[in-house]
Parts: sequence; C-alpha cells; structure tokens
Amino acid sequence: MNCPPSGAATPAPVTLVGCGPGAADLLTLRALRAIEAADALVYDNLIGDDVLSFARADAERIYVGKRASRHTLPQEEINALLVRLAREGKRTARLKGGDPFIFGRGGEEMDALRAAGIAVDIIPGVTAAAACAAAAGIPLTHRDEARSLVLTTGHGKPGAQEPDWAALARPGQTIAFYMGVANAGEIARELLAHGMAGSMPVAIIERGATPAQRIHAATLATLTARIAERAIKAPALLLVGDVAARAADTGANDTITSPAA
Repeated sequence: MNCPPSGAATPAPVTLVGCGPGAADLLTLRALRAIEAADALVYDNLIGDDVLSFARADAERIYVGKRASRHTLPQEEINALLVRLAREGKRTARLKGGDPFIFGRGGEEMDALRAAGIAVDIIPGVTAAAACAAAAGIPLTHRDEARSLVLTTGHGKPGAQEPDWAALARPGQTIAFYMGVANAGEIARELLAHGMAGSMPVAIIERGATPAQRIHAATLATLTARIAERAIKAPALLLVGDVAARAADTGANDTITSPAA
C-alpha cells in the first residue's frame, strides 16, 4: 500500500492508540486495526516487539522512548513530529502503553494536533492499574475493604503541585501509583506522616500482565527495603491498600512468572 505523497494538501489523521499493558493479546480489535493500517508508528519503551509485529512491513517505525528524566525526544518535539507526519499525509498511529489519557500525555498530544488543524482519533486501552491488579489477583475495589480507587503518579512534572497526601492517606480506598518506584521513599514517608499505618499492604507489580511479570508483597514500612533488595525497576505499579494483601509474592527469587490464565 502506497503512502499519500509528501506535502499532501489535507493532513492525514493521527490515531492515539492505547496498547494496554504490553501483552499483544490484550490489544483491542480497534487498536490492532489501527496498527495494521498505519503508514507510520510512533512508539516508546512500553511497546513491545510483539505489538509492533502487527504493523505493515513498509510502515515507518519511529522510537521516541522515555523513562523518568531520560527522553529520546522531549514532549514538544514528539508533538511536532506527529504534526509533521500528518502533514506529509501519513496515517500515523501514536502507540501508548495502557490508555492514552491515563498518565500517557495523550491529552497534550491531542491538544497540539488539534491546534495544528489535524484530526485525532482516540482508541482506549487497558490501563496499568486494571491490568496489573487483575494479573496479580487483586481486586481494586471491594465492598469490605476499598470503596474507592485513586489513580495517581509517583513521578510528577518538575515544579508541579504536591499531591494531597492527607486525602491519599484516608482509609477505605486503593491507591494505584503509576511510575512510583523511583519515588517510593517519598511516597512511603508522606503516607506514614499523614497517618497511614506502616502495616498497610503494598503490592509492587513489575511489567504486569506480560510474560516478564513479577509481583512483590510489602508493607508501607518495608516498601523501600523491598525495592532495593529485589532490584525492582520500572515499569512497575504500586498498589497501596488493604486489597493488596492478596498479592502472591512471585518475585522473591527473581523468578520470571507468566500471568495467570
């Protein structure tokens, strides 16, 4: 299939594709079809080769991966790249881990594209909190233990307002910290300082719902020590709350475990 000529009068649309937690069989059908139809794919380190394998052989693949404080391209340049590809007439799939609008900067990219007069399609994906909790057998809500769920980030924008730690420390809820491993010490200190018990269960789920999944059981008091002794690295999700007591610790011997069928 040939791409439209460069400099086409009408920009091609850009699709922000939620690719789920990483396992190819957790893609939605809409996500799969968008990947198969794309002339260009823009992706980061949360998108595995098994997902990219669905792309056409002639599709352009552009890696823009980023981890905490280490970006291949700054966000502003990613936005500009998406605009340029669209103006070249290339149907572009911007592949996002999880869901584009849950800590995926999808909103920033959508705003930049719309400001440039480019149509944007959004394909939702299975976000990390839902995927990791399900793979670990942890109910995010429970009538007896967690009447609400809070999704928050452990890695904020420099200069951003501090989280409402008092609200996060309230009983009867589950807190899912995205990108929380690097700042786990601060998270534990603040929650303890705002009244949460040191015995509060914490589940640390590395690469959840993928063949490389590891689950680590801890408490708020032992969280930082557990991360250090197990050499836990991102991407990983922290689940804090009574429901996290159901975590089966599969990472004690650095074994790799597949998610439950």
